[in-house]
Amino acid sequence: MITSGMTGTRPGTAVDGAGTPTLRLDRSRAAFAAAQRVIPGGVNSPVRAFRAVGGQPLFVDRGAGSRVYDLDGNGYLDYVLSYGPLILGHAEPSVVEAITRAAARGTTYGAPTPGETALAELVIELVPGVEMVRLVSSGTEATMSALRLARAATGRAKIVKFAGGYHGHGDLLLAQAGSGVATLGLPDSPGVPPGATADTLVAPYNDLAAVERLFAAATDGIAAVIVEPVAGNMGVVPPEPGFLEGLRRLTAAHGALLIFDEVLSGFRAALGGAGALYGVTPDLITLGKVIGGGLPLAAYAGRRELMEWVAPAGPVYQAGTLSGNPLAVAAGLATLRRLREPGLFEGIAAKAERLVGGIAAAAAAAGVPAFPTRVGTLGCVFLTPRRVVSYEDAKTSDTARFARYFAGLLARGVSIAPSQFEALFLSAAHTDDEIERTIEAAAAALREAA
Repeated sequence: MITSGMTGTRPGTAVDGAGTPTLRLDRSRAAFAAAQRVIPGGVNSPVRAFRAVGGQPLFVDRGAGSRVYDLDGNGYLDYVLSYGPLILGHAEPSVVEAITRAAARGTTYGAPTPGETALAELVIELVPGVEMVRLVSSGTEATMSALRLARAATGRAKIVKFAGGYHGHGDLLLAQAGSGVATLGLPDSPGVPPGATADTLVAPYNDLAAVERLFAAATDGIAAVIVEPVAGNMGVVPPEPGFLEGLRRLTAAHGALLIFDEVLSGFRAALGGAGALYGVTPDLITLGKVIGGGLPLAAYAGRRELMEWVAPAGPVYQAGTLSGNPLAVAAGLATLRRLREPGLFEGIAAKAERLVGGIAAAAAAAGVPAFPTRVGTLGCVFLTPRRVVSYEDAKTSDTARFARYFAGLLARGVSIAPSQFEALFLSAAHTDDEIERTIEAAAAALREAA
């Protein structure tokens, strides 16, 4: 029997003998088979492969507002939103119009454009402590470049990161990384020589005493501490009271730099980022995802005296042919200008609070242990009875139960990231009614997963 499903656009959904929805994904399966012949694992980013939840990935045909539609015509309420960039929703008209206008003038020039300056000025306006901005094309580029700058400015080699913190796939940062590494259960990565991470020190997130011990033991000094101020690649883990303030105090006392990796939390934890939310200003910040409005764009930014070390103003080399690409800049400008409208961000954050609270209540009703978190427009429900403040806590989540829960949601027309260690992303396009219907779907999926 075919059922219309919760989205009203579910031609590929059927119910089995027990009344549980099942998906028909013939075209997605065929597309995945074709992709596996020419793309490693059939995907261009590992977490998309559904390895942690079983089954095969959906192949998306299009997105509109709060929804995506696969090749088989199934529609889903989308809480992945390309892992965060689409804070206004899919194909938001003002963003599409801005990209279209920019494309009509040319897609890339290898020369500066006024849009790059306008975007840098807007970032400086929104993000406390930022005086100069360098645009790049990916979050990995941004973090690698920020760390190179920190090492040059301090004359030191060692850096501190946190277990479960993901800062891109640069060699020196693939030490106890979260996100896709955690999702797939991989070692840090073959191909990374031991020397690449020899100067990378790792502490538990939210453990200030451990960071103090690292500073005490590092007789040749530490160049920088890099941290996701809201850890978003082990689920969503907020900083404990005093943690960020303590990092600020420690780095200042030891002449090290504090780097906030806000590729994920920038413009999502708060309009000015997590630094603005918690009142802690880092020396350098990396931004991505939302800043590009759905196109490849990222940045590293900070105080003028640091950023003027970057070539051609200074000796620290970093370059990129497509850095500041005019289409991505146009999309980023359109997104941030919309996001600045009074009440818009607050409305998205309120939806995130309702969604996370509703799923947590549904878990309790189903007898499923759960720990909910929410910061700004980001949320997570860890399937564990444990309070989650670190990567070790996050790893106590019942990932087998999560896989069943994920499948139940997908069959009911709700798409979340195929990993316990990713966030729920909300957008301006999600309606209150859609939030309530998602909570209903989650309640049914949790009962099945129990």
